[in-house]
Amino acid sequence: MNRRENLRIYGSYGALSAALLFLLSVNVFCGSVRLTPGEILSQLVGSGEQDMAWSIIWLIRLPRLLGAALLGGALAVSGFLLQTFFANPIAGPFVLGISSGAKLSVSLVMLVLWGRGIFFSSGGMILAAFLGAVVSMGFILLISTRVRRMSVLVLCGVMIGYICSAVTDLLMAFADDANIANLHNWALGSFSGMSWEGLRAAFLAVAPTLFFAFLLSKPIGAYQLGELYARSMGVNTRRLRTELILLSSILSACVTAFAGPVSFVGIAVPHLVKRLLKTAQPVYIIPACALGGAVFCLFCDLIARTLLAPTELSIGSVTAVFGAPIVIFLMLRQGRDEHV
Repeated sequence: MNRRENLRIYGSYGALSAALLFLLSVNVFCGSVRLTPGEILSQLVGSGEQDMAWSIIWLIRLPRLLGAALLGGALAVSGFLLQTFFANPIAGPFVLGISSGAKLSVSLVMLVLWGRGIFFSSGGMILAAFLGAVVSMGFILLISTRVRRMSVLVLCGVMIGYICSAVTDLLMAFADDANIANLHNWALGSFSGMSWEGLRAAFLAVAPTLFFAFLLSKPIGAYQLGELYARSMGVNTRRLRTELILLSSILSACVTAFAGPVSFVGIAVPHLVKRLLKTAQPVYIIPACALGGAVFCLFCDLIARTLLAPTELSIGSVTAVFGAPIVIFLMLRQGRDEHV
């Protein structure tokens, strides 16, 4: 890699890091409750009293913005791993129905177990979402053995998502009003439910997963050049495929457990990052996806909180507004390339 390419890559890292720091600062200062810069700074440096401003900053805004950054990065890396696994530019946890499977399992916990007074910790919710994500991925892999066209496979993933949503609606018919309201608010998608305890649980699940995904950069890079090439380089492709499934499922499950179904981040961000860095090497793309996903979700969460304040928009709706046009562009471009 020549000097010019290095400058572009590290310059892109610098731009993403600067955007991340800028959005972290803006998200602290902006919200439905107006606080003066002096009040916010005094609370951040620890010189303020534990009043309403302290509660807003330390109990609401900081856990929320850190959770949005962490989970946004997790969702983007999950999308990149799935796109590598299926060799499909529009593969992602939301499109393939993986997020819907995690949503169904979390709905079962909230409607069935919570209705009987059985409550799970944050770790239990992550585990439930992970099981649902793995089951959905299992169905997709089963279908992939019989379907060769990736467009048909994506449609099958969408159908799996509809089936999971239909089962969730059936469960809601037998739940009490309180649990239905909780599920409805969660299903809209939001980072507002993040707390320090939840953030700690999400970090313990996401951080090691991202680190392990980064360690797989070299075999993933060989796998991108074809399964036969990867085998010739000594890569155990069967184990690598299993690792890609587990890692992507864990990451998407964490996002679904804490923020609900968040759409299009896992598809749009990896492609934006590749165009920014002008490379597809995993050793550069995986960290950049983590940064880009954090930037994308912080920006969308800022829009969701402030555009119609004090009314809050669902994060899934905002990410769809910005992410869906990118997906449409990719599908049109892929269709044009197939006819060339």
